[in-house]
Amino acid sequence: MRVLIVDDEPAQRSGLAAMISAWGMGAETASDGNEALDVLGRTSVDVILTDLNMPGLDGFGFLEKLREMEDMPPTIVLTAYGNVETAVRTVHELGAYWFLEKPIQPKSLEVLVSRAAAHSALRAEKLALVRHLANTGTIGDMVGSSAKMREIFGLLQQAGPSKACVLITGESGTGKEMVARTLHKLSPRRQGPFIAINCAALPETLIESELFGHEKGSFTGASERRSGCFELAQHGTLLLDEIGEMPLPTQAKLLRVIEDSKVRRLGGKAEFEVDVRLVAATNKVPDEAIRGGNLREDLYYRLNVFHIHLPPLRERKEDVAPISEALISALNEKHQCRVTGIGPDVLEALEQHSWPGNVRELRNVLERAVILAGEGNIELKHVPAFLQGRAAMAAVAGAAPAPVQDDADSVRFAIGTTVEDAEKGLILRTLEHTHNNKTRAAEILGISLKTLHNKLKEYGG
Repeated sequence: MRVLIVDDEPAQRSGLAAMISAWGMGAETASDGNEALDVLGRTSVDVILTDLNMPGLDGFGFLEKLREMEDMPPTIVLTAYGNVETAVRTVHELGAYWFLEKPIQPKSLEVLVSRAAAHSALRAEKLALVRHLANTGTIGDMVGSSAKMREIFGLLQQAGPSKACVLITGESGTGKEMVARTLHKLSPRRQGPFIAINCAALPETLIESELFGHEKGSFTGASERRSGCFELAQHGTLLLDEIGEMPLPTQAKLLRVIEDSKVRRLGGKAEFEVDVRLVAATNKVPDEAIRGGNLREDLYYRLNVFHIHLPPLRERKEDVAPISEALISALNEKHQCRVTGIGPDVLEALEQHSWPGNVRELRNVLERAVILAGEGNIELKHVPAFLQGRAAMAAVAGAAPAPVQDDADSVRFAIGTTVEDAEKGLILRTLEHTHNNKTRAAEILGISLKTLHNKLKEYGG
């Protein structure tokens, strides 16, 4: 961490430089704005301390030059008594980070420089993420090159650094928790804890204890004091997943915590303040949940400062390939495999599938394939039967005189398709239509469940 000190008085410069060095930071010095610009031209600094009244290029002119820079470091103005109003104007009009009156109090300066340095680090990380997004189509752990995902990336960059509540909606398996973790990584709280709680997984009798904590003896079985999720997430981020499944009385208490930033443990007599960034997620449509009486309208409006909706994977097929590449890389590391990619026929089958389970389902398919393949490319033999059927249908379509024509509710086979291939394609397509519900598929096909299982066994599924 390096600090640039700009002051025309040598004693002031050397004294500040010694102080900065004592705090474990590097110090650069300049006697006026022009010399400071020369330093910035050859050295990267994280924070600037500058006087206002200097010969040559004074602090005002220096700040104006800094505003022209693409990445202006946080600048703290040092001002003599009587120039406070002027210093305040430099903050509002010229973009200074803050100001301090002379004579400088070392403790106040140390706190302010530390805050400015943290601000500088966060901005540098954000700029790096923006560049990475532009080059690779990824931000944090999220991947996507589609227009819908780029719109979401833009919202993440805006919402991440703020303290505002965020509501994430989308079908199961679309990656709502990943969005929440990315928001946490983009925030000033990224060094703090990230705590996630699934409201649907907890019984009504326990959810308040999990959220707010409890005192010893507050209920049967409470043998000791326990901290709740709000305490555990102090100075960090708390994700309330499936917020629409939270009991309405608990929703009312949650609303009060959001409004007052205070929590009382179950059985406790005193409230205490919490500093937590709240993110909520649901796979329900909020308006329908409100009309159905499952979500308080006032809580919804309090949570919905930023709304991020994750589209299902079937609506962004162009993201299948980059997501698969990222998943394979992570799965190689997890299972100590050396899979290098996906065969073109497999990729085509992946892109054609509707993915009712979204990214979670894609990950499960690829995890199986990575383990089976071990190394090299993932081939058709490594993927489930329903994807092999997709690829087989595409191959038949490519070889026949006329292409296969199908839609969500029907399938047609080109002249020249064998009965065996037609039967296989029909069975696999019906399974896809029923989201792999074999009982329902057997009913539609007019065959027994045992016959269906035997057919799938023949196909290698």
